[in-house]
Amino acid sequence: MPPLFLNGGAMRGGPLHHLLDGAPLVASTGTAPRYRFYSVGDRCPALSPVAHGGSRVAGEVYEVSLDVLRDRLLPAEPSELELGVIELDDGSSALAMLLRRPYTSYVGLTDITEHGSWQSYQSSKEAA
Repeated sequence: MPPLFLNGGAMRGGPLHHLLDGAPLVASTGTAPRYRFYSVGDRCPALSPVAHGGSRVAGEVYEVSLDVLRDRLLPAEPSELELGVIELDDGSSALAMLLRRPYTSYVGLTDITEHGSWQSYQSSKEAA
């Protein structure tokens, strides 16, 4: 099973964590600094690879079966996201949900890279 990097609602304590169906956590880690991080209408986070100006984004890596990915996780993802492969901060690769290209047409797309994690972004909204 390829590792799956999660950075939103399916992480521990998130409202979608149950979709993992008990998949084991492999590591709390982050991406290589090659991604911009977006909020899609404040509904979900999305990674987007960039050649310059990227940053590390925090998340968790799980060992998820392809059946769980197919039957539970992917059907729950919004249409703005697509499955792709990212680089983690240790240089290894993992599956992850990326912003579907071209992303310039999405309404409510906010660059939240400076926050470094979906939880940090959500906390900043609550504090405002």
